[in-house]
Amino acid sequence: MIHPTILPMATPRDARKPGRTVSSRVFALLNAFSPERPALRLVELTAVTGLPVSTVHRIAAELVELGALKKERDGVYRIGLRMWELGALCPQPRTLRDVSLPFIHDLYEATAENVHLAVLDGDEALYVERVWGRRSVGVVSRVGGRSPLHATGVGKILLAHAPRELQQAVLAAGLKRYTPHTIVMPGLLMRSLQEVRATGIARCAEELSLGTASVATPIHGPDGRVVAALSVVSHTVTHTRSLAAVEPALRLAAKSISRELAKGYSAGDPPGTVTPIRSAAR
Repeated sequence: MIHPTILPMATPRDARKPGRTVSSRVFALLNAFSPERPALRLVELTAVTGLPVSTVHRIAAELVELGALKKERDGVYRIGLRMWELGALCPQPRTLRDVSLPFIHDLYEATAENVHLAVLDGDEALYVERVWGRRSVGVVSRVGGRSPLHATGVGKILLAHAPRELQQAVLAAGLKRYTPHTIVMPGLLMRSLQEVRATGIARCAEELSLGTASVATPIHGPDGRVVAALSVVSHTVTHTRSLAAVEPALRLAAKSISRELAKGYSAGDPPGTVTPIRSAAR
């Protein structure tokens, strides 16, 4: 689940230092867009990137011509379909999603709740798939969205199995409090991560947003290391009494996905494109 509090014109991490190369400026422009800012005008792009207005205008015009951006009649820019086409080619999420989707759908049918698949990207959990229905509790997560590692079920799974260096970096950066239930004490978080490793289950009740709770478990790659996390998100009211039914189904789905990955699954990609968790600087 994702529930960040971001000011309308907050500067994205990757756009703060656009650099001097052409490629860095292009990515600074593209990184200005976010779930909170899906549509931006030229003056807003200039403010977010810190680039000169003439540079922004030139790069934006070129990206529109290439299909990477779309310019509306009212002058608003949006991400273009070409970016979606290129993103779909990324091997790790595509391979992982191809293997996982049948089991994710089975898990949804068994629980009628939101099902999330996430991987570690830097110091955040990146959602690569989500299945939900009309009976599922409303959440703000989305495919391609991100969430903090310390306040979500999938995040705790990924953080628990991440290198010690990344765990320390997350603690050093400070644990943001999203609700009164968010764990912000480093010692308490580390004890909970130890329990996650021991039990193979992470439980998170109203730590990121009120009214929702999640239970998550790891997915293992061909070499046995954790490559992703699978979770079921439900309403807090029904979460406790549904755990007895959800956890066995969740474990079974994750084990089935891990078993398929262990076969060296390939769907147009070379075997081994599912990469184990590692501390990656972005």
